[in-house]
Amino acid sequence: MSGEPVVTTGRYGLGTVAGPGARAELFRAASATRGVDLVAIGDVTLFNADRLRARLGAAAPASEVSHGELLLHCYARFGLDGIAAADGMFALAIADGGELLLVRDHVGARTLFHARSGGGWGAATSLRALIRWPELRTGLNLPAVQSFLSFAYLPGRETLLRDVYEVLPGRCVRLRADGSSVEESYWEPEEIAADGPAGGFAAGLRELLEDATARRLPAGEPVGVLLSGGIDSSLVTALAAERHDHPVRTYSISFGDSTPNELAYSGLVAAHCHTRHRVLTVPGEAVAARLAETMGLLDCPVGDPLTVPNLMLAEAVAADGARVVLNGEGGDPVFGGPKNLPMLIFELSRDDPDPRARAQAYLDSYRKCHADLPVLLSPEVRAALADTPSPAEHFTPYLWPGRMHGLLNQLLHANLRTKGAHHILGKVERITTAAGVQGRSPLFDRAVIDYSFRIPPRYKLSGASEKWILKQAVRDLLPATIVDRPKSGMRVPVQQWLAGPLRDLGHDLLLGQAARDRGLFREDTIRGWLHGRGALLPRQGGKLWLVLSLELWLRSFEVGP
Repeated sequence: MSGEPVVTTGRYGLGTVAGPGARAELFRAASATRGVDLVAIGDVTLFNADRLRARLGAAAPASEVSHGELLLHCYARFGLDGIAAADGMFALAIADGGELLLVRDHVGARTLFHARSGGGWGAATSLRALIRWPELRTGLNLPAVQSFLSFAYLPGRETLLRDVYEVLPGRCVRLRADGSSVEESYWEPEEIAADGPAGGFAAGLRELLEDATARRLPAGEPVGVLLSGGIDSSLVTALAAERHDHPVRTYSISFGDSTPNELAYSGLVAAHCHTRHRVLTVPGEAVAARLAETMGLLDCPVGDPLTVPNLMLAEAVAADGARVVLNGEGGDPVFGGPKNLPMLIFELSRDDPDPRARAQAYLDSYRKCHADLPVLLSPEVRAALADTPSPAEHFTPYLWPGRMHGLLNQLLHANLRTKGAHHILGKVERITTAAGVQGRSPLFDRAVIDYSFRIPPRYKLSGASEKWILKQAVRDLLPATIVDRPKSGMRVPVQQWLAGPLRDLGHDLLLGQAARDRGLFREDTIRGWLHGRGALLPRQGGKLWLVLSLELWLRSFEVGP
């Protein structure tokens, strides 16, 4: 690949290219066990650097070296066990003898992509950087289009580009000169049967939450927190305010007085925690003006209409002088949010024991465009996809007794490894990086996740109370109004945007010549959706948003027919 720095080993070449999210540095470390100097590039932020230094002992590098060099020293001394001991956000490519070793952090806070072309391998921390590799020959990956329209993100290794793959979290991929590759797992959450009173588990969880938040606070600097008013972002706000010795600033979104919101709750939390609170009003016109730019920042489009508002919030944090912003992401996939309820109801009447039936139900619960694919995709695309596996196959490995035996933990494992890694964290990383701040997610902390799978499921989903143990762990920190209220979620006026400031853009893009030449969709279906015909309401807006986001992303990445 072009660009600097570059790592080479044998017939490999690895480099960074300027572009959104391409923040890779060069690292070196001597390896006594291998008898060679290791070289790597990557993007590394560690939250337990002090603990890693203690483990290295006399072999620890100088205190002023970067986190990336420290992590490389851990690998040089302990191999993948050294990577597993790290806690942080990292993507690292290591030239180790005749191999390139690609390593992604435990939960997927950073991204890493690879492809083989022209007899060699290329890898990069962002997809946009990788596609600038002159040797790369690729095109649109139709099965990934099907998956994106089904889930609003891509749940596994596949990308929207043919033969370009993403390294999975908690994995390393060894790329070899003969064109082969081997994947190894260095960490995966494990269900450990434990029992005891709820109070003991709540106390243990509280200690881990305090530690996870404290280790993500920037030393000697103010910190921002994205505050929706739900339990997850509220507890992170409370813990940050309690543990940080510099100003804590909170940020919320408003879409105007005509849209139902949770500003009363976020305001209550801000007042309770004595933060400097700011409400950012996002008009539909701003969303329309910045949607194309925002989709171009992402390695995969996401069907989340909060993407532009999230970017504007991150920019507000940066403008206020903070370099780190915390969020409450992770509460649902780690502790049992409402995504699990449709699946639990399905189990009550399920008469097909095949794990694939459960995976299909999981796919159906997304309620995106999967059921519409027969009338949405063009006949040519449907024919090309006729023999491809169902998108539900992405979830089958998680939804049967294996590493996780109980159904709730299977669902949480699936949520963590799919939506958590490939939608939530990927979006956070790209959006915050583009704004010049670093997004950190305490609830995705590795130790917190490990502990969650030791907590009996009855304490995570207690009757109709979701995330019950999480609420018990922080009950003394927040007003009861916040802890006990049901999750409602932010109401985003997608339908109003599509009928108003986004109306012309939607028509021009989805019915324009470029979209017709690409031939993905049936024009009559798109035209009907744009004019509000059919049985899509009230979910019509969300489905159109998916199609529009995909079209904008394909144009930004110059993916042709």
